[in-house]
Amino acid sequence: MSAPQSVLPNSLWAATATAGPETPALAGDMQVDVAVVGAGYTGLVTALHLAAAGTRVCVLDAGEPGWGASGRNGGQVIPGLKYDPDTLRKRFGGERAERLIEVAGGAADEVFALIERYAIDCDATRKGWIQPAASQAAMRIIEGRAGQWRRQGVPVEVLDRAEVAGRIGSSHYLGAWVDPRAGSLQPLSYARGLARAALAEGAAIHGHSRVTSLERDRDAWCLTTAQGFRVRAERVVLATNGYTDDLWPGLRQTVIAANSFIVATRPLPDALRRSVLPGGEVCSDARRLLLYFKQDAHGRLLLGGRGPFAEPSRTGDWGHLEQSLASLFPQLAGVPFEYRWSGRVALTQDFLPHLHEPAPGLSMLLGYNGRGVALATALGRHLARRLLGTADDFPFPLTGIRPIPFHGLQRLYLGAGIAWYRLLDALC
Repeated sequence: MSAPQSVLPNSLWAATATAGPETPALAGDMQVDVAVVGAGYTGLVTALHLAAAGTRVCVLDAGEPGWGASGRNGGQVIPGLKYDPDTLRKRFGGERAERLIEVAGGAADEVFALIERYAIDCDATRKGWIQPAASQAAMRIIEGRAGQWRRQGVPVEVLDRAEVAGRIGSSHYLGAWVDPRAGSLQPLSYARGLARAALAEGAAIHGHSRVTSLERDRDAWCLTTAQGFRVRAERVVLATNGYTDDLWPGLRQTVIAANSFIVATRPLPDALRRSVLPGGEVCSDARRLLLYFKQDAHGRLLLGGRGPFAEPSRTGDWGHLEQSLASLFPQLAGVPFEYRWSGRVALTQDFLPHLHEPAPGLSMLLGYNGRGVALATALGRHLARRLLGTADDFPFPLTGIRPIPFHGLQRLYLGAGIAWYRLLDALC
């Protein structure tokens, strides 16, 4: 379910998050309607909606709520998928495509609605997302993207070089488009708020309770934790995403668990704070190996991007991001870095989320490809509706568990791919 260690990394989010609720380790056997493995956004949102409908639900995690990517990401709430509306129409066609466009396009709405409904304290703001382009080829792509969403009724903006420099504080980009549906939050505080809301609705959440086996026992599933306690459930949801292990055969091999690295400066002086994203937007650019950045609630500038596959072990492992920040924002020269951390992003072969149901009463939802804050929230609700029998269909088609070929070599080809894309980005 998670990596062996279950202690939160020394990140900005761990240092500044609201306190989490008590989620003690499972200390006895129990029986529920639905058992959820993984206390990230997917598992917590699914459990929250199930519990609100009166379902007996238990969430188990090897760490604590938000230990994985849900407590380590960049805190950007961005709607949509990697694919634009017209591409989805070509790929899926008809009602399925329109449904996907609707669900993905409204994913950020789901996040902010939950925050408001349960009064989650997570520094949430909704000032939009800027996606800038550093090349003419990228500019053509984002102009087309903006046009497609404008035809969907979204009041997008397209910025020229001078306008994007004023909105971002960097002269590095040729232009940008702005999606007003997006926003920002403190991701670990959001995860902890979801856990608190799920508990209030009647769900049980047990941290530090790694599930070590999952077996069918007559008319129910039996989950056993590392401490030897058992949970019997009619239905099971695996919601482990980038921290998926071998609990179910082949599932881990359906995603590439890539590292995303993040650095954060100390709080910026007021003058510098007004020079970088002064409007409070979040930003991620349109290169192949994108950089994403924003200010937190206290004026720290965060910048993230891909890093080595191996877990970082020294400060120099974040050097490429520190250099990128210096290049983008020379006005910040001399501002020290306060935090450095990383987390796993689950990349699928087709860059789409996947719902697997390989056995009766067993569901697996994973693969958000860097859009997990909004997509996991939205799809967690849809999965809950599916389990409750209140929805005719899940937005995405069900897929079989198909491991990525030569998955054991992922460290090699992911590293080679990163090097190749960096070269292409530099040449554009």
